Amino acid sequence: MSSQPAETLVPRASDPLPEQHGRISTLPDPRLPSWSAARRARIAAIAFWGNLVCQMGIILSGGAVRLTGSGLGCSTWPNCEPGQFTPELTLEAGIHPFVEFGNRTLTGVLGIFAMAVLLVSWRWLRHKGVGFRRLAWVPLIGTALQAIIGAFVVWLDLHPGLVSPHFLISPVIVAASTVLVVRLYDGDGTARRVVGWPTVGLYAVLAAVGFTVLVLGTLVTGTGPHSGDDGEITRIAIDPLLISRIHAGSVWLFCGLLAVLLVLLYRSAGGRQVRTAAWTLVGLTALQGVIGYVQFFSGLPELLVFFHLLGAALFAAGIAWVGARLVTWRAAESDPRDPEARFAEDLPDGTVTDGGAR
Repeated sequence: MSSQPAETLVPRASDPLPEQHGRISTLPDPRLPSWSAARRARIAAIAFWGNLVCQMGIILSGGAVRLTGSGLGCSTWPNCEPGQFTPELTLEAGIHPFVEFGNRTLTGVLGIFAMAVLLVSWRWLRHKGVGFRRLAWVPLIGTALQAIIGAFVVWLDLHPGLVSPHFLISPVIVAASTVLVVRLYDGDGTARRVVGWPTVGLYAVLAAVGFTVLVLGTLVTGTGPHSGDDGEITRIAIDPLLISRIHAGSVWLFCGLLAVLLVLLYRSAGGRQVRTAAWTLVGLTALQGVIGYVQFFSGLPELLVFFHLLGAALFAAGIAWVGARLVTWRAAESDPRDPEARFAEDLPDGTVTDGGAR
């Protein structure tokens, strides 16, 4: 077996052994000795899944703000109006302040789930390693950063130079949250590849192109009609047709890379679960592409743009899911019937096999 850091290979004498419930293992909590492994596992699942769903939900609530023209429904931040924290219903403002304030409120919910993920990771999931605990910081740091940028977005009257980064942080958090969910249900050992290095390298390029697709998508939105407010809002000074074609070209490039990735996965002796994730990503990409083309040729109706935002959240999660399945954290002897666990094999020098790439 390969050499591993003492933290993940040899538990300290003071550390209790993890207890398994279903596919989730947690450490006993000396402060809560009456809590069973089943209760800890349920709470961990609620925290991690709740965080992922809410991180996707904030993309949709932000889209609702933009598509209903409610971006300046609250004229300041953190108060909705000067001296007034919550919105008030008036004939002049209508529902816009409530849509904007609802999006802010969801950020608070996100913060709660993000803190729960961090607390659970450091109290009950320490045995999963320092990398896991570091990744658990991402939702909380990202949510705090989103709140800060959101304030500047309001103060600077929805300037697209800030609105685009405000959106792009969310898919990154969604990706990290997806990996955390996968890791929650996977083993507790050191990560080992189940595919060859060429496949890993291709995935890295695929992920970079996928993020580029999202970036270009925000530029398309920044040139389009949905500015987030009915007033005179600055738009990105790029030809909408040109940037839309570049965005579409990046999607086709992504599709080509995804097709090559599938070929490599089927030539590998391992990777059953990553193939499932990759095919799911194929379906999400195809659906997202169809929605994109339909909304473009139908004049960007709000409902289709909303579904396209949902697709963007799922697209980011799908890419992260594929990446997380390129490795396994399970021991080879943990389940002799599991081809992925058998296939991922440590080498004496601490590396792992090529994953059977031919």
